[in-house]
Amino acid sequence: MHAVDYIRLKRDGGHLSEAQWHDLIERYTDGHIPDYQMSAFLMAAFLNGMADTEMVALTDAMLHSGVVLDLSDLPGQKVDKHSTGGVGDKVSIPLAPIVAACGVPVPMISGRGLGHTGGTLDKLESIPGFSTSLSIEAYRKQLAEIGVVMIGQTDDIAPADRKLYALRDVTSTVEFVPFIAASILSKKLAEGIDALLLDVKFGSGAFMQAEKDARHLAETLVGVSERFGKPAVALLTDMDQPLGCAVGNWPEVAESVMLLRGEAPEDLMEVTLALAAEMIVAGRKASTIEEGTAQAREAIRSGAAFERFKAMVTAQGGDPSVVDEPGARMSRAIAADVHAPADAHGFVARIDALDVGRAMIELGAGRRTKEDDIDPLAGCVLLKRQGDPVVPGDVLARVMASTEAHLARAVADVARAYRYAPTATSPDSRIRDRFSNGRWEGRMTAK
Repeated sequence: MHAVDYIRLKRDGGHLSEAQWHDLIERYTDGHIPDYQMSAFLMAAFLNGMADTEMVALTDAMLHSGVVLDLSDLPGQKVDKHSTGGVGDKVSIPLAPIVAACGVPVPMISGRGLGHTGGTLDKLESIPGFSTSLSIEAYRKQLAEIGVVMIGQTDDIAPADRKLYALRDVTSTVEFVPFIAASILSKKLAEGIDALLLDVKFGSGAFMQAEKDARHLAETLVGVSERFGKPAVALLTDMDQPLGCAVGNWPEVAESVMLLRGEAPEDLMEVTLALAAEMIVAGRKASTIEEGTAQAREAIRSGAAFERFKAMVTAQGGDPSVVDEPGARMSRAIAADVHAPADAHGFVARIDALDVGRAMIELGAGRRTKEDDIDPLAGCVLLKRQGDPVVPGDVLARVMASTEAHLARAVADVARAYRYAPTATSPDSRIRDRFSNGRWEGRMTAK
């Protein structure tokens, strides 16, 4: 079939066979189908839906668009984590070295920013010299030597996802469960893992804003992963407000370093420890979540997690000195304060994560087109958060970038993200539920 035939089939509500999905993805990956035709196909599928069999076929086609690694010769249970993304979600950066420091190998293939959320690769590449493009040989060698590696999709590993990921971002076809599942699982299954942890988010700052949609996505991801023979667990987490205080690329790396030194906002530490405990159990280094949590805390307290992070930065060409003193690099940015308006009385009730995320895109921390460059220093630090008292003129946040372009607009946009109330409200637990073995276990509140 020609590309236009596939577009017409989806436009008219038809279903592609497994062989047709493989043909379509193979020809797009090889460059025989141009972006403009694949964009039309993506939108047709987005609007008309896909059968579950199509989602599995798409995942398989994307998985086998490159090599599928076999890491069975390396010791240990290889475990990875994937987040569906959210504003301020920098958890992967400290999480991987924490888990590796506890003896669980973490081979992590991450993505770039999608829509209003940041991407782990963009954040890591804000570390001067850090390379997220490693050969398979270097990937295996680093995993064997230090137990953690964080790269992006390559020409060898899930190359179809790398192309489609960027295209979905700029064609408004991100928020579609079959595409999300195929994207996540194709690269995760290709990297040679033994088990997978999924952080599925809902709320203003997530792609799945409704909780019921996030639950459906979590169930889908776990089900498809298990269909490919990989055990998986999903945590449902709240992303209605930015996670932690920092949003942006280098600002989030700096906050990740703070966490690895034991100094982090409570909500960020809560999510990181919850995910770390799950991965340590999946990696068979702990038998209970409580034991896994204790091991993760000790890896932070002892400094082992931070040293593992520095070893990873060094191994991937980054400058370890900048992570020793992250504030020094932050001071090079041009900064402007966000002040509370005249009607700001009482307490901060909420900070809309979507508003903050959109402001950061305009500032240069994210992309509007796939060709856009990223400003590594662009971002903001939220100095007032939910439950904090506030009066007019208080500094709510600090916005920063490499240049003054769009800085004033970002200040105004971040100010509009704040909501106020006459009485204080305490933040809820970010961890809302857990899906495993085909069932939800109920609301979780332990921090």
